[in-house]
Amino acid sequence: TSSYGILSLGTPGVGKTTLGKELASRAGMTYINVGDMAKEGELYEVFDEEYDCPILDEDRVIDELEDKMSEGGVIVDYHGCDFFPERWFHIVFVLRTENSFLYDRLESRGYKGKKLQDNIQCEIFQTLYEEAVLSYKEEIVHQLPSNTPEDLERNLDQIVQWIEQWMKDNN
Repeated sequence: TSSYGILSLGTPGVGKTTLGKELASRAGMTYINVGDMAKEGELYEVFDEEYDCPILDEDRVIDELEDKMSEGGVIVDYHGCDFFPERWFHIVFVLRTENSFLYDRLESRGYKGKKLQDNIQCEIFQTLYEEAVLSYKEEIVHQLPSNTPEDLERNLDQIVQWIEQWMKDNN
């Protein structure tokens, strides 16, 4: 059987983790949150004082993920994508959230000042969608609305259907 990978992208606060964990349990996939993985393995280069966050060591992240990705059935959750090997992912989902929802979610996580503003800007300018379209074939990149619990359910159904179809076509 061919192995497949899914990339779930989006600005912090759009619901990637909720979607990823739920999808993994429904579809029998492995869920990997790259931020958590980097924290656990301390896969960082330096600390960015301005954004109050560490900078990912991308090469070490790739090394860490390589074996898991070759096994397949993996859903990867991160807010950037331009450093992942293209062959890893067969479909890329970019979750999108309206600014008012996103603002509240980020504020409740303790985001403020520049960090809050920049993440909202990132969403307004569709930065991650554009990065995804430049990094992968455009036809595998899909935007999904992620504002309400109903959106979540719809997205899960849609992705599970897609996985089933992919399995049929590739096995």
